[in-house]
Amino acid sequence: MTRSWHTTVVALFALGQACSCWAKEISLDQEDLRITEDTRVRAGVYRIVDTNDDGAIHVQGDGITVDFQGAELVGCSDKQLPDAFTGKGIVIAGKSVTLRNVKVRGYKVGIYAHDCPGLVIEDADVSGNYQQHLLSTPEAEDGSDWLFPQRNDDNEWMNNYGAGLYVQRADGVTLRRVRARNGQNGIIIDRVNGSKIYDNDCSFLSGWGLAMWRSSRNVITRNAFDFCVRGYSHGVYNRGQDSAGILMFEQNNDNVIAENSATHGGDCFFGFGGEESLSKAERTGNNGNVLANNDFSYAPAHGIEMTFSFDNKFVGNRMVGNAICGVWGGYSQNTLIAKNLFEDNGEMGYGLERGGVNIEHGADNKIIDNTFKGNKCGVHLWWDDDAALMDKPWIKKNHRGSTHNVIALNTFENNHVAVHLRVSTDTVFAANRFPGLSKEDIAKKIVTTVGSELTPADTYDENWQMPEYPVYGETHPIGARKQLAGRDKIVVTEWGPYNYQDYAVFPTHLAGGEKASLQVLGPSGSFKVSKVTGDVAVTPTEGDLPAVVTVKAPGRGLHPFGIQFEAGGKTLKADGNLLWAEWDVKFFQWQPADDPRQHEDKWKELIAGTPTDQVSVSTIDFRWGGGPPTKKVSGDHFGTVATTTLELPGGKYKIATVSDDGIRVWADDAMVIDDWTWHPPKANDEVVNLKPGRHTFRVEHFEIDGFAQLQVKLEPQE
Repeated sequence: MTRSWHTTVVALFALGQACSCWAKEISLDQEDLRITEDTRVRAGVYRIVDTNDDGAIHVQGDGITVDFQGAELVGCSDKQLPDAFTGKGIVIAGKSVTLRNVKVRGYKVGIYAHDCPGLVIEDADVSGNYQQHLLSTPEAEDGSDWLFPQRNDDNEWMNNYGAGLYVQRADGVTLRRVRARNGQNGIIIDRVNGSKIYDNDCSFLSGWGLAMWRSSRNVITRNAFDFCVRGYSHGVYNRGQDSAGILMFEQNNDNVIAENSATHGGDCFFGFGGEESLSKAERTGNNGNVLANNDFSYAPAHGIEMTFSFDNKFVGNRMVGNAICGVWGGYSQNTLIAKNLFEDNGEMGYGLERGGVNIEHGADNKIIDNTFKGNKCGVHLWWDDDAALMDKPWIKKNHRGSTHNVIALNTFENNHVAVHLRVSTDTVFAANRFPGLSKEDIAKKIVTTVGSELTPADTYDENWQMPEYPVYGETHPIGARKQLAGRDKIVVTEWGPYNYQDYAVFPTHLAGGEKASLQVLGPSGSFKVSKVTGDVAVTPTEGDLPAVVTVKAPGRGLHPFGIQFEAGGKTLKADGNLLWAEWDVKFFQWQPADDPRQHEDKWKELIAGTPTDQVSVSTIDFRWGGGPPTKKVSGDHFGTVATTTLELPGGKYKIATVSDDGIRVWADDAMVIDDWTWHPPKANDEVVNLKPGRHTFRVEHFEIDGFAQLQVKLEPQE
C-alpha cells in the first residue's frame, strides 16, 4: 500500500531530526563565533587564533548538538612550537550539549567545557595541543620537568599544563571515543560527578592521560592511557616526574576504574588524598574507589599509588615490570588488594621501597589471593619516623601506624624476599602458598625486624566479595599494544614519549667516546644512510625498522660527524662528536666518617695513596646504577680520579658532565666545574678556550650511596 504524503513527510522529518539533517550548516570564519542552536560545520581546516584566551569558538545553549563533520580547528602557525601554544579552541557552556566529529589542535586547551551537566563529547581528536619542552636528557634528569598536581582549585592544571579536553563543574557527562596524541594531557575532569568515560585513547602524552580533581561516582572503563610519561631513561634513571596514565588528586570518591590499559605511565595510576584532606581532622581522601581488571604495568615508578585514603579496592589488576613497585599505599587504610598479578617489580627500587605491595604506615589492609612472582620483595609493610607529617590534622586524627594488616591466600614464587615487616604489628599471615619451597626455605624468604609481629595461621576464613561494577565501551585496550611490552620501549624525547607511529632518530645529537649508538625509529619499513660527514664509520647503513645504528671513531682524537637517513619517505638527521681518549681511572674506597664534602684533607690524602682498583678506558661513560664500579670496590662510598691528555686544535670547547654524586673537573691547571655536593644524576657544563696543542684533563668524583653515575664529554663550539 502506498504511504500518504503526510506520513512520508512526518517520517522524513523524524529521520532528519535524528541525523541533524535539518541543523544549520556554517563555516568557521571568525574568532568568538557563537553557536547557539543545532549546527553542522562544513568540513575543512579552519585556522582561528584565540587572541583573548576565552575561546576561538563558543558553543552556548541547552539541548543543542554541534556536529563538526570532521572539520579541524587550528590555533597555531605551522612554525610554532607546542610550548608556545595559547588559548582555547572550543568553549562549551550549557545543559545537555552534544559535540561530535571534531579535530582541535594548536591551543593550550583544545576543548574547554564548564557548567555543562549532561554534556556528551564523542569522536573528538584533541591531538597536537600544548606540550612542555622537556630539559631532561637520556643521561640526566632535569628537575624543572617535574609536574606539580597538588593544587587545582584555581585552574592551575589548565593554566600551567594545558589539556586536550578539560571538563569542569558538571554531572552526568559522557566522554567517548576521544583521541589524544602529541600533547601533554589528554582528558582532565574537574568536579565532574556521576559520569561515563569510555572507549577513549589518550596515549603517548608527556603528562596525564586522564586527570581527576574532586570528581566522584564516575565510571571509567575500557580506555587506553598508555605511555603517558616523562622523566625516564632506560637503565639510567626512573623518576616519572609525576606523570601518569590516570591521575586522581584531592578527594575523588566512589569511582569505578576498570578494564583500562594504562601501561608505561610515570605512575600507571597515581592517587593522592589531597592537600586539603591532610589539613582536616576528618576521614577524607580518595575513598571507596574500585580499580578492577586494569593493566598497570611497566611504570618508571609505581603501578598503583594511592596514599592517605580509605576503603579502596584493587582487584584483578595486572602489575608487571614496574620499576619501583606494583602498589605504593602510604598511610592507606582498609584497602582490599586481591586477585592481582605482581610480577618482576622492583628492579629499580629506591632503597627498601621495591617489589609488589609496599605500604608505609598502613592499617587494616587486606592483601589476599594475589600472585607474587619474581619481585624484589613481595609484600613490604613498615612504620618509620615521618616527623614532618605528624603535625598534620589528618595524621593526628587517622594515623594508627603499620598495624592489623592481613597477608593471606597469596602465592609467592621466586621473589627475592617474600614478606618484609619493619615495625609492623599484628600482621595476620595465613594460608599463603610457596610452591616448591620447604619450611626452612620459606622462613628465609620472610624478614621481620624488631618491633614487628607476625601471626601465622594455616587457614583464613574471613569472607570477602569481589566488587561488582558497570562496564561501558566496546573496545578492549588491554593487550592491544603487547608488542610494546617492557620499560625498554619507553623513549622520551625533548617533547615527550615516542609514539611508534612517526619516523624519527633518537637522540638527534650524540657525544660519545670511541663509539656511540642511536635509534632509527618507525612503525614499519626500512631505513638507509644517505650521507655521512666526518671520518666516522656507521653500521649498519640500511635495514629494517626499528634499528640501532652505531657510530665508531677511526682512532684516538676528536671526531665531529653528521649522518643523514632516509626512512618512511622522510629525511632524518643526527650529528655529534666522538672523543676517543686514553683515560687512566683510579677508584678509592672511603669510610663514611670521611665524607669528602667535609674532610678535604682526608680526600687529598686518600687519592694521593694507592687506589683500591684501577682501569683504562677510551671514554668516561659510567652508568653504575646501584652496582659497584669494579669487583674490588663496593657500590657506596667510593671516589674516582680520571686523567687524560689530548692533542687538540685551538678554539672553544664545552666540557659537559653528568654525575651522581660530587664532581670536579680541571682543564690543565684550571678548575672549570665544581659541584662537590650530594645529588642525583646532574648535568654540568662549562665552555673553555684552549690553545692548539696538548691539554690535560682531570676529573674527581665521589659517590655516597644509592645510584652512581659519571660521564664526561668534550665538544668543539662554533
